Amino acid sequence: MPLTVDALLGLRDLRLTLVAGEAGRDRVVEAAHVSELARPGEWLRGGELLMTAGLVLPTDPDSCRAFVRDVVGGGAAALAFGVGHGQPHRQPPAGLVTAAEEAGLPLLVVPDEVPFIAVTKAVFAALAAEDRRALEHTVEVQRRLTVAATAGGLPEILAVWLDATGRAAVVTDLLGRELAAVGAAAPALVAAGRTVLDAVGAQGLLGSASLAVDGLTVAVQPIGARRLRGHLLLTRAPQPRLGTLDAALVSLLTLELERRLLADEPRRRAGAEAVARVVAGLPEDQVGPVLAAAGLSAPRVRGLAVAARPGEAADLAADLALVLPGGLVRWSGDTVEALAAGEADATALLDRFAPGRAAGIGAPLRPGAAAVSLRQARALLATSARLGRPAEAGEHSTSRLLLSLGPPELLAAFADTALAPIDAADPGGQLLATLRTWLDANGAWDVTAHRLGVHRHTVRNRVDRIERLTGRDLATATARHELWLALEARGALAHAAVTA
Repeated sequence: MPLTVDALLGLRDLRLTLVAGEAGRDRVVEAAHVSELARPGEWLRGGELLMTAGLVLPTDPDSCRAFVRDVVGGGAAALAFGVGHGQPHRQPPAGLVTAAEEAGLPLLVVPDEVPFIAVTKAVFAALAAEDRRALEHTVEVQRRLTVAATAGGLPEILAVWLDATGRAAVVTDLLGRELAAVGAAAPALVAAGRTVLDAVGAQGLLGSASLAVDGLTVAVQPIGARRLRGHLLLTRAPQPRLGTLDAALVSLLTLELERRLLADEPRRRAGAEAVARVVAGLPEDQVGPVLAAAGLSAPRVRGLAVAARPGEAADLAADLALVLPGGLVRWSGDTVEALAAGEADATALLDRFAPGRAAGIGAPLRPGAAAVSLRQARALLATSARLGRPAEAGEHSTSRLLLSLGPPELLAAFADTALAPIDAADPGGQLLATLRTWLDANGAWDVTAHRLGVHRHTVRNRVDRIERLTGRDLATATARHELWLALEARGALAHAAVTA
């Protein structure tokens, strides 16, 4: 237990008495200091038992209040006033007692026969004893945690932690998903942690945070040996001395998550083998069962390819295998390839776990066409390196990616040349909107009319007008293709402007 004012009053040899500030009995005393300065507050660091005989203290009420304000401002836990034979005062000045009571500052009287040095020694002896008890407690808790780690896993470790410290704790994986939790405050820890986990996780093993949310102070610590494996969310230690236990808990949790990663190695190998078989040309009717046997069962799958940094491919592959939904990952040289569920937000995951690396993302396709999606991903690596971001294949995106590789001024000139007559005749863009919808509908009048909410004759009239303005016969594939490319070029320019 920490040394409180009440515990200090209980030391019989000191014979201290409390004459003011009864409400502050539970204040923690962290040091003892003697001062006869009129303004000692600036020399304090907080938590001190400040002792004085009042040699220079004026006794009028205003001066006493100013002195108490200065002591309280310095963070003193309590004020001890020496009285008796040879001292300036036989009892504390009434103004000092009143001021201490008003400020809630515990005011203790030190009798004449007890020198200040005796109080100082008693305080530091009590603090040393508390440090020894804290160390013994730390060693005992570490032993119990180690036993739990060797005999069980995350739930067992956290159960011992809660029993030994009373502090809530939550362990999350790389994506912030809860792996284990203990304590009534665990849901609040998770809610608070969500606000900083992404930012902290981006710093890897160097990332940590402490934040206060709704009166709850939450510490966020990274878990992992060579690479980040997850995070530990903890309520704050009630005493700084007990904070050393946090490091022990992080170490044991690191061992547990690394052990889990090692135990998962056979599954990752099976996933890598499945990807290799797909790349090697597995018959389409066999791809689905092979992927399902390796843990990827999804109506759509997509391929990913990432250019790892030298020597990083194995670790990056392990990270992606952990975070990609149903992820099957292999690496060869400095290239990491993966197959994942089609609904995965691959761009967001790559931005977080492979930032700054060239990456291609294939289109979500049926399992039998997984090899096609992987080929798309590999083919987009060069494009990604050029764009400085992951390149994704999808509806219209491939053409826009190709178009975006050209100089912007050339694209703009091409688009304007083809579409300028329409722009001039229809500044509101109604004709261009009709043209885009009609081309997307493959020239179907009724479909276009339905999508635009107009009559089919209106669509015909607008398309006829576009033909007259551009001088192109839209019954020919060549004319349609040129106008479609012009629209795609403008789309590529707009997309590049938004993502720049």
